[in-house]
Amino acid sequence: MSGVLERILASKRAEVEAMRRQNYPFVLREPLDVVAALRRQNELALIAEVKRKSPSAGPLSTVLSPRERAEAYAEAGAAMVSVLCDRPFFDGSWDHVREARSIGLPILAKEFVIDPVQIAMARSTAADALLVIVRILPKDALREIVRECHSCRIEPFVEVTDEEELARALDVGARVIGVNARDLDTLAMDAERSKRVLDRIPGSCVAVHLSGLRTPEDVAEIAKSRADAALVGEALMREDHPGNLLKRMLARAQK
Repeated sequence: MSGVLERILASKRAEVEAMRRQNYPFVLREPLDVVAALRRQNELALIAEVKRKSPSAGPLSTVLSPRERAEAYAEAGAAMVSVLCDRPFFDGSWDHVREARSIGLPILAKEFVIDPVQIAMARSTAADALLVIVRILPKDALREIVRECHSCRIEPFVEVTDEEELARALDVGARVIGVNARDLDTLAMDAERSKRVLDRIPGSCVAVHLSGLRTPEDVAEIAKSRADAALVGEALMREDHPGNLLKRMLARAQK
């Protein structure tokens, strides 16, 4: 790995070292059913994201607090809310996860997970799901992370980019698999690769399209695919008040 992803991981390794010196309370919670929330019935389910900046987009809207934005997403019809946890590169926070969890929708803690201590943190914020990126984890570590998520009743939301990573995700028993159309090193998009990998996700799993959706027309195109759900991030985060755009997107989510 090189480029943007390696810079993020270098920062994350230092952060994890500090996290290991802390204790995280076990929060009693009844996790929401992520698989049921995202499994497609008629229309494509949309996951709306809270992130204040990104390496690809730069600064994004901060007019609404994380809780206010999550509430706007819930009112507009989002099936789930994704919340960035990384501060240096995304201006995120685990506190943002706590704020969003109060709205009643399933919450995905979107983090670069490299150590089980981050699962303990996710549990302490009452997250329902935790992003697990296959690309950044060796085989044994991936299996350990997924197993620990299950033991904490947190759904591992497993992200892949190609067929080899999909095979690894299936091998560890992933139930929710997201296909990132963006290369995490170069930040370049590859929609054709993403569609090809999505089509190979078995029907027993929830298939999620990640990255690149900007317009209702983009959502309509993904709605024709294998995907059960899709994540919308930067397009909504460029809006100070995102409810109208999300509603327009959901109106085009029929297959």
